[in-house]
Amino acid sequence: MSTIEKVLTRIDADLDNSLSRLFDLLKIKSISTDPAYKDECRTAAEWLAKELTSIGIDATVRSTAGHPMVVGHRKSGKPGPHVLFYGHYDVQPVDPLELWDTDPFEPRIATREDGTKIIVARGSADDKGQLMTFVEAARAFIAETGDLPIDVSVLFEGEEESGSPSLHPFLTANKDELSCDLALVCDTGMWDADTPAISIMLRGMVGDEVIVKAASRDLHSGHYGGAAQNPNHIVASIIAGLHDENGRITLPGFYDGVIDMPEEVTAMWDKLGFSAEDFLGDIGLKYMRGEKGRQALEHIWTRPTAEVNGMWGGYQGAGSKTVIPAEAHAKFTFRLAGDQDPDKIRDAFRAYVKSKIPADCTVDFIAKDGSPALRLDFDMPALAKGQAALKAEWGKDAALTGMGGSIPIVGDFKRMLDMDSLLIGFGLEDDQIHSPNEKYNLKSFHKGIRSWARVLDELAKD
Repeated sequence: MSTIEKVLTRIDADLDNSLSRLFDLLKIKSISTDPAYKDECRTAAEWLAKELTSIGIDATVRSTAGHPMVVGHRKSGKPGPHVLFYGHYDVQPVDPLELWDTDPFEPRIATREDGTKIIVARGSADDKGQLMTFVEAARAFIAETGDLPIDVSVLFEGEEESGSPSLHPFLTANKDELSCDLALVCDTGMWDADTPAISIMLRGMVGDEVIVKAASRDLHSGHYGGAAQNPNHIVASIIAGLHDENGRITLPGFYDGVIDMPEEVTAMWDKLGFSAEDFLGDIGLKYMRGEKGRQALEHIWTRPTAEVNGMWGGYQGAGSKTVIPAEAHAKFTFRLAGDQDPDKIRDAFRAYVKSKIPADCTVDFIAKDGSPALRLDFDMPALAKGQAALKAEWGKDAALTGMGGSIPIVGDFKRMLDMDSLLIGFGLEDDQIHSPNEKYNLKSFHKGIRSWARVLDELAKD
């Protein structure tokens, strides 16, 4: 029996104990956004540091201005990459509590009508269950072989669900300690319950709020209608002009840096069986919008967007009030792809908006933070090794997927620590993260542990 087979056998034999340890962590009410749970967050950090140290990963709880970080190391100068595994131990609030079938901090195993066994608790999928797949894989490796196959560091955060306010200062202060050859990030998902995935690209984002001001006060539309500028009309004109008849965004230079995916990647996506009709049907829609001639997954993962997230101005109460408002507002976000520059996109947008403002009106802007898109090098050795490990465990090729949103820590690792990330997780679309009755499939937990063991084994190979 090979070393990896021995490790996998140990994982299988220890599954009940692994579940018991996960349940102990899930019982801790580590809600980061609510100050009432500050002590619970520290308890979770201390629990993890103690657990890591007990298996041979020297770990400490590091205080921050907010909730603590957990940092651990097991290093002996082994060949192969030195990896940093990242996860977060904090969870979302449980409201509305009445929609939970049972206590969200009393984890349980439930069986669905189709026989699928699930772990139900707040944090089961996001992210305690996910991070514990790696901890349990490391436990099995050390218990079976006396060591890990490569050098491993660990960073567990306690503020991911509340905007990570302490993360940048912590990464800056501990750059030398945390800079590794590769980051492993578990806060992602599978393509479906039987198909593993590696996320190879994340869209970036930049946002702006626009405030258009005209008259010095709200105006009677009978006295001033047709003569005075209406800020609502101006905002509507700004929005209407953002896209052309083919769905492309009209800002000059907007597509600079946007790349088309290699044919082998789009061909792979074609084989995934994604149904735009089903995707939209779940939300009561039928027709895909966006750039003409693009497949649905391109719209979601690899093409930039311009969206209006909110717009208001004038009277919004019950009944009618015939006014021309003095000002109108709109909030915009742009999802970025390829090598688009957030600052250039913002500058182009503001120049466009200013071109739409009449001479006797003014416009103000409120900037939102921006971050560029990220993507893995398709030829990165770690990607191929991750694919090999997942195929060995799941018996299927891993889907190379994109993410329409972003995982800020991945950008931080790249920009602040010059470190690429391998994004592998085992969550599913129906895990109901952030919602009542959050769950994590028992299969995801079990095979997730086995998968990480295989990933560590593959990364150690020449």
